Amino acid sequence: MVALNRAVAVALVDGPAAGLALVDAVQQRLPGHHRVPATRAHLLELAGDDTAAAEQYRRAAAAATSEPEQRYLTLRAARLHARTGNRS
Repeated sequence: MVALNRAVAVALVDGPAAGLALVDAVQQRLPGHHRVPATRAHLLELAGDDTAAAEQYRRAAAAATSEPEQRYLTLRAARLHARTGNRS
């Protein structure tokens, strides 16, 4: 999880694209872990790609095992879906 935290920190300093590149590298080490698409969704949202972010939040929710996390991630996806005019 430290690597995902680093990706967010890098994104805040160097831009979302830099953080997304780090998330891509982490995904190979944590395949199927819900926090990878959740982090990717957050960075895509920072980059302004709400449609892709909503899809990643949905993917993260489907992989999460905790009901509160599933609800949170599903809510994030729904809010982005509504914000994009239901295009996602």
